[in-house]
Amino acid sequence: MTVSGKTRVCAVIGDPVKHSLSPCIHNAAFQHLKLDYVYVAFEVARGDLEKAVQGIKSLGIYGVNVTMPHKIAIMKHLDELDETAETVGAVNTILNKKGKLIGYNTDGEGALRALEAENQNPAGKKVVILGAGGASRSVSHSLAPLVRELMILNQAVDFEKAEKLAKELTTRFGSKIMYGKLSEDNLKRELENADLFVNATPVGMHPNENETPVDRGLLRRDLAIFDLVYHPCETRLLKEAKAVGAPTIEGLSMLVRQGAASFEIWTGKKPPVDVMIEAARERLKQLREAK
Repeated sequence: MTVSGKTRVCAVIGDPVKHSLSPCIHNAAFQHLKLDYVYVAFEVARGDLEKAVQGIKSLGIYGVNVTMPHKIAIMKHLDELDETAETVGAVNTILNKKGKLIGYNTDGEGALRALEAENQNPAGKKVVILGAGGASRSVSHSLAPLVRELMILNQAVDFEKAEKLAKELTTRFGSKIMYGKLSEDNLKRELENADLFVNATPVGMHPNENETPVDRGLLRRDLAIFDLVYHPCETRLLKEAKAVGAPTIEGLSMLVRQGAASFEIWTGKKPPVDVMIEAARERLKQLREAK
């Protein structure tokens, strides 16, 4: 890679971002397509967000990914929002268009592309999604217009988030959107006739790799399992789903494909998804070996 005064700079901002996979994913894509871009990571504390946005403009940073904890807070600092970002209420991608910062949300699109890659079409199916945070919001907004039924289950301590999200989706789509408190009985009842289960919580994420949000006894061959956790690539939930013969979708697939959608917004080019996935797997391997 040769960096010059003409090189376009893209970045991810968040706190923390030290172990972000985005730099390796995007730089691999830029190099593969021989594009004069470079991608870096900037750790931005909550109190510095407004100054960071001004820095994006002042320095001419061309494209930005936004991760926690800034996906919602950054919206008020942008010049324009696309329809999806405005509807979901969160931004994960910014395009600097001649000094005008435009916010997008590609998380939901990334989820749909990940499902498509594994031949798991959610249209007309019952989906159970666990969690009602940012990841759940993005995925739910993408699934709601397609599915037969969407059940959102959330912990009792944050139950109002599930209620708010379900009512919001019902108002917008008029679909059959349900919500409930997460309990063993509720989870068992809802999964009995579900077609797809989505884990949109951090349960099972490194370093708590022995945890799983669903007892193995509730898994079955005709229930597809989509775990948004990507570190590790194969969570305990996915391992146990494979053991019973269930179709599985990795969180890494969604991570890369939402990044690929950002890549398209910035470059107008078709992203080399396979190259990006391989780069992400290699980076995760390096992180494991560095422990």
